Amino acid sequence: MDRIQEQLNRPLVAAALGFILGLIIGLPVLGWGLFPVEWTDASVEHLREDLKLDYLRMSVDSYARNQDAQLALQRWDELGSGASDLLAQLQLDPRLNPQDVSAFTTLVASGATLPGPVATSAAPTTAMGTALPGVTPTRAATSEAAPTSPLVLLGVFCLLTLVIGGALVYVLVLRRRGGEGGGGLFKSVRQPQESGSRQAAHTPEYTPVGQDPPVAQFVTTYVGGDDLYDDSFSIDSPSGEFLGECGVGISETIGVGDPKKVTAFEVWLFDKNDIQTVTKVLMSEHAFNDANTNQRLASKGEPVLVEPGGHVILETATLQVEARVVDMNYGQGALPAGSFFDRMTLELSVWQKTSA
Repeated sequence: MDRIQEQLNRPLVAAALGFILGLIIGLPVLGWGLFPVEWTDASVEHLREDLKLDYLRMSVDSYARNQDAQLALQRWDELGSGASDLLAQLQLDPRLNPQDVSAFTTLVASGATLPGPVATSAAPTTAMGTALPGVTPTRAATSEAAPTSPLVLLGVFCLLTLVIGGALVYVLVLRRRGGEGGGGLFKSVRQPQESGSRQAAHTPEYTPVGQDPPVAQFVTTYVGGDDLYDDSFSIDSPSGEFLGECGVGISETIGVGDPKKVTAFEVWLFDKNDIQTVTKVLMSEHAFNDANTNQRLASKGEPVLVEPGGHVILETATLQVEARVVDMNYGQGALPAGSFFDRMTLELSVWQKTSA
């Protein structure tokens, strides 16, 4: 999940996903599903071959009965460049009188011109031989929108706006956290909770010697089996000004099966006045001493061995956090000793740096 979120922070990846999402919404959903194009009043030359052949057959039949050379030549011109091939097919059609076909062929071969303006409307032609209409030459093919209710369209667009807006708020606000070196891993922002497997609360009176009281203190506890453990806290000044965020989450697991066996945690500090988030990785004894695991997790932050009573300092431009191990114990099982945590409680004390 973190890798996906890290990729979403890259402008090129975000732009590509937006382009693909736009294609999906624009073509299949809107273009083909909700608002398909329906063409009407197209010219005869754009019909299928079999329909053009029927049209020419009726034109020959109409000319044989009405002897209207102007109308016959108009219909011949509307068939376009492939009219000659269609007429050749009709000469072998047993349903037509050969003399009628021959007369029509003689007419179109004579190259006679239309003596007057082309009629723009006529009675429709039927299979019984009544006159066919002349398609208006100046009338372009038009599209007619599908009969969709305006309320339905409004509802669809409102729903799309809400979905896209909610996704942007979730990514850019609720899960705002820049990664190590500005890379951009996100962490969910949640208020301190008190639950069975995890709790976060202000501690009363903990102030290291020689330091001013912290502007904020939090306690967070991981209990084995809490696979979604990820605590985040908002850091505010005494006057209520937002300063940043800090938190702890699962960084690495070991073994297979459920529940997950956590072998390392990430403790991080986000400062609104700094360009990057500081992250350190609190590792079990087994993970810290394993060269491969240590090297792999070092890309997320400075590796630190977790020990009872131990502490680690995270500093940014204007904030300093001390993460102190209040309580911890390893889980027991088939995995190596000291490889995963059964319980760990951290105290996060936050100080605001004073300018020199």
